[in-house]
Order: sequence, then structure tokens, then C-alpha cells
Amino acid sequence: MRPPSRSLVLAALALLLLAALGGWLSQRQEAPSVRAQNAIPVRVVSVARQDVPRYTSAIGSVLSLHSVEVRPQVEGVLTRVLVKEGQWVKQGDLLATLDDRAIRASLDQARAQLGQSQAQLQVAGVDLKRYRLLSSDDGVSKQTLDQQQALVNQLQATVKGNQAAIANAEVQLSYTQVRSPVTGRVGIRNVDPGNLVRTSDTRSLFSVTQIDPIAVEFALPQQMLPTLQSLLNAPTPALVQAYLDADGESRLLGEGHLALIDNQVSANTGTVRVKAEFDNKDGHLWPGQLVTVKLRTAVEQSALVVPPPVVQRGIDGHFVYRLDGDKVTSVPVKVLYQDSTLNIVAGVEPGDRLVLDGQSRLKPGAQVEVTPEAPAPAEMADRRSQP
Repeated sequence: MRPPSRSLVLAALALLLLAALGGWLSQRQEAPSVRAQNAIPVRVVSVARQDVPRYTSAIGSVLSLHSVEVRPQVEGVLTRVLVKEGQWVKQGDLLATLDDRAIRASLDQARAQLGQSQAQLQVAGVDLKRYRLLSSDDGVSKQTLDQQQALVNQLQATVKGNQAAIANAEVQLSYTQVRSPVTGRVGIRNVDPGNLVRTSDTRSLFSVTQIDPIAVEFALPQQMLPTLQSLLNAPTPALVQAYLDADGESRLLGEGHLALIDNQVSANTGTVRVKAEFDNKDGHLWPGQLVTVKLRTAVEQSALVVPPPVVQRGIDGHFVYRLDGDKVTSVPVKVLYQDSTLNIVAGVEPGDRLVLDGQSRLKPGAQVEVTPEAPAPAEMADRRSQP
């Protein structure tokens, strides 16, 4: 048998070298793809530095600063009602009138009696002057002079009594014109014109309630009393916001300021009542309405903020995953303040890229692949405020 030629042996060796080289290259190309498949996709957000207001929340009740039940102050027939239900009125506006004929007659009678008493006083005064002249020459007795002086004094008192009767009748007459004691909104009418009304009636004619400005009353824990006192004594009134919670969303009804802290703490609940005042020109706040109140207690200057999903809770406390290159590191943090939109944290630096989504698959040192970066907390707040 003829041995293989040298050229065939060399060709076989070349083929073996080419096959080995191809296998080595294919392994190098597959390695990155395998590593890429092992990377965990995450979203990250950068730590931002901004001023953050701190709030405390409570459930409050809207109250009118002035609400008056309009009742008759004299007895009489209700002749006219000059306002409609739900009408806005100003202080001093005429609301209704009562039959005033009997009171006018009493007023005329009191004026007539005053005229009579004044005429009698004038005659008695002239006689008193005459008696004084005669008494100097013993033309009249001292007893007669004293009696005339007493008569003048009696008539003077009668005149004052008549004047008081006139003033009383005028006051009674003014009560027949029912005027608004405050600026506000007329409620539902309880009595129609033509009915006899008395001061002892249990039902009022209607109510007038002040709507602008208006108040909101709420309760806070007694531990906040020092904070409330400092806010009340501050040169700038503390901001208070009122929200209406409906369909899972909160709608801002108005912004006001802290106005009053009650003079005692409730022993049963351990809370103190607080009142805030609001401008209510648009009438978004209504007496008796339940609202969510947010009181701004402080403003954190240059705070480090992150979205709430960034902060995780572990056995040893709170921590975050920080992106270092293409791997993550577990960093312990302290949560200084939190609400529904952001957390104030300590333990990281501004600009650090933290994992926002995908933490459940992570562990320290894990390799990650970053998907499009989430907006910063301030940007998210701006987007929520846009329609």
C-alpha cells in the first residue's frame, strides 16, 4: 500500500487548524451574547436636590365664619319676602317685612303724649318763675314754691319717659323690616308671606350663611402642638390646602392659612382642634363639607429626593440599589420624610443613578441592563400638574 503523500498530510493539518480556529471564534462571539442574556433589565433614576415642603394631613369639616338664623323680633304678619332662596345678599340688605300698622299707631301715640307733657312742662316752668319772683317779697308761701318746683320736676321726668317710649316704638318699628345681619347666601325659606310669626317660633324665617371667607376645622395629635404654636407665631401664615377626594383622585378646592388653635386638648382623643381660613370667591368650599386638609409644617432646603419605589426595606433597614458601571451595589439609606410622590433620603449623593424598577430580581453585584431612564421626581410632579 502506498503511503499518503506529504501534500495530503499538510492539507489535512490545515483543515484541522481551520476547524479549531472557527470553533474558538464562535465561542468568543457566543460569550457576549450569553452575558447579555444574563443581564437584568432595570430602569434607573438620578438623585435630585430640591426644596421640599413638608405636610401633615387630616380630615376636616368646612364651617361658615358667620351663619345666622333669621327670626322675627316682633309679632306680626309676614307681608313680604324680598329675597329668593339661594340669593347672595350683603349686610344690611332688606330681606322681608312684617305688618307694622299697630307699631306705627303706638309710635304716634307716644309722640302725642310727649307733646302733651312738653306743653304741661312749659306752663309749669312759667309758673315756677313767677312764684320765685313773688317769694322774694313774701307774695307767695315757701310751700307753694316747693310744690311748683316738684311739679316741674315731675313733668320733666314724664317728658323723658315719653321720649323713651318713642325710642322703644321706633326700635319695634325697625324690627318689622328684617335686614341681613351678614354678607352671605340665603338658605331655604321656612315661612311663606301671609303667616303670623312670633318671637317664640321654633322655626326661623330662613338662614343667611357667609361663604367667603370660610373656615375649615380639623384635629391633629397633641404631639404637634409645639409645631402648631410656632407656625401660628411665624411672620408668614402657614399654608393650608383643602382637597376633595372623589373617584380615587384629589382635587384642590382652595388654599388658606392657619388661623386658630383651640385653647385645650381633648382628653378623650388626645387631639387639638385647629381652624384655618380660606378665601372662597369661587364657592368651591361649602359649609358642612368633608375635605382632606394638608398643613405645610416646614420646607426642607436642598433635600435629596427620589421616587418612593426606589427605596427598599430590608432586615437591617432601608436601602437602595445604586448603579456602578453595569453592576448594582446595595447602599443603606435613611428615610427622612416620605409622601405619595417622593422620599427625602440620606446616604446617597446628588446625581447617583438608583434602580427604580426591577429590584425584585437584583442582589448586590448583579449585572444589569438599563432601559430608558425615568424622569426625575420634580419632572414627574410637573407632568402630574399638567392637564
